[in-house]
Amino acid sequence: MEIKFFNAAWCGPCQQMKPHISKLQKEGYPIVEVDVDEQPTIAESANVRGVPTIAIYENGQLVDSIVGYNDKDLLQRKIDVYYKK
Repeated sequence: MEIKFFNAAWCGPCQQMKPHISKLQKEGYPIVEVDVDEQPTIAESANVRGVPTIAIYENGQLVDSIVGYNDKDLLQRKIDVYYKK
């Protein structure tokens, strides 16, 4: 299981989501932050078309993505469909 949070410094909704992502990381969720400007190759290979985007992978395969701002509770519910702590 791998979860990537694609974001950018200039993206207001991304900045609003960062505290939610940080809380989820502290709770043990394996979320990796990827700045699309600093790591464009990773964003391109993941076919990220907008930020913020959460991409959920199992065995290297994309199984779901969440595009746009979401609060912590909604993110957690969506991620928990795939991730069992």
